[in-house]
Amino acid sequence: MCDKSTYICYPKVSTYVLYSTILWYSLIYLVSSMTKKKELKTYSECTKAILPVRDALDILSGKWKLPIIISLSFGNKRFSEMKKEIPGITDRMLSKELRDLEVNHLAKRTVYDSVPVIVEYSMTPYGKSLESLIDELRDWGISHRKKIIEKNK
Repeated sequence: MCDKSTYICYPKVSTYVLYSTILWYSLIYLVSSMTKKKELKTYSECTKAILPVRDALDILSGKWKLPIIISLSFGNKRFSEMKKEIPGITDRMLSKELRDLEVNHLAKRTVYDSVPVIVEYSMTPYGKSLESLIDELRDWGISHRKKIIEKNK
């Protein structure tokens, strides 16, 4: 059952497919707006436009990476703080996703030599470069939600 005032009802689709699809269309929208509505005229220009979008999707796709990045964008966090802020994520998944973000230089893990040992995560300057993309995704999500809710009335 779905409360139409709060949630958008989608057909039964896996969460991964849903987030990947939304991210894909959002990035396509962003690329098209960045090119200022310039039409891609050749196959090679089209391929050159798709390749970087695919690279971005490979790094950002999945159910948990964007919520983790958004959480870290509000400041440095300890593992337990992020777990509380992101409902439904398990310790194992949070740990795995944080490692992936570290490998891609989007997040930084800092271990403080104290008793007990304190581990803190933060966004790298490279990770902060995603802020404008996340703002675009949020704006698109808000307008999409309004459009779907109006359509379902």
